Amino acid sequence: MKKICLITTGGTIASRRNSETGHTVAGVSGHDLRASLHDPLPDIELEVEEFCNIGSYAFDLPLAFALAARINAKLDGGCDGVVVTHGTDTMEESAYMAELLLRGDKPVVFTGAQRAADQPDTDGPRNIADAVRLAAAPAARGLGAMICFEQEFHAARDVTKTHTSRVDTFMSGEHGKLGEIDAGQVFVHRRPTLRRTYAPAALEPAVELVKLSMGSTDGYLRYAAAHGTKAFVLEGFGLGNAPPAVTAAAVEIVRAGIPVIMTSRCPKGRVKPVYGNGGGRDLADGGVIFAGDLNGPKARILAALLLGLGLDSEALRAEIDYLGG
Repeated sequence: MKKICLITTGGTIASRRNSETGHTVAGVSGHDLRASLHDPLPDIELEVEEFCNIGSYAFDLPLAFALAARINAKLDGGCDGVVVTHGTDTMEESAYMAELLLRGDKPVVFTGAQRAADQPDTDGPRNIADAVRLAAAPAARGLGAMICFEQEFHAARDVTKTHTSRVDTFMSGEHGKLGEIDAGQVFVHRRPTLRRTYAPAALEPAVELVKLSMGSTDGYLRYAAAHGTKAFVLEGFGLGNAPPAVTAAAVEIVRAGIPVIMTSRCPKGRVKPVYGNGGGRDLADGGVIFAGDLNGPKARILAALLLGLGLDSEALRAEIDYLGG
């Protein structure tokens, strides 16, 4: 019999509407989530552990780091896999944190819901049951951390939330899903290749993500650099371009010893330094690191962990080059 640990953290899947305030808030216990399952899940022993009970919009990097440590502890303690229930707002970031810190080849599956626990058509129980099946499946070993939602599962590196409310919100863009769960059976269609495991004693939370738009100025970058920010991730235009004033500031910040990492605000494709006159080529020549097709939030998670390891600029660049593809 497979032993799976269900770690609960709150989110919509654990939320109900408060009749007095009208607010929907997390509060459903992990054991109540377990009791909501209609599927008997034969041949699986399901252990429940409550880690926290909050909306995922309240997560921060240290809490996600602690969650990943708890996942590793449960796997090291004899569980065959872990399922994490989590709010969808930042699920992809916690999942990627877990992926980068995961020891061994046992599967870790994040899931949740887009419809609260007190809605008649809540998607939570079905998603939990599918996630548990996936975590217990022999074919899932070596897939790393995943998100399982609406009968599909995706690699933590590639997946992102694409719709504010639809139940099929999680997609992996041009990479595609890892597989699907159909009538209780797990089917793996591809296996991730860009994987790496790190073991920092701590992370560096002072990493800022800045999305650029037409006419963005250098004011915030310069202010944050002068007030303790340890690295920046930029979501630039297209292939990885920025307004000339931002480019100039980014190059000065790199020269001051603060890493700047370039991603794209486009949902598909990778960044490449091509354009001059203040564009991506000038950024790259000035030492800005280009992060391949990692999106901004994932690049921020990676940077926080790499800085926690104390890597120098060249080692930092090498790791981002590899995982950015």
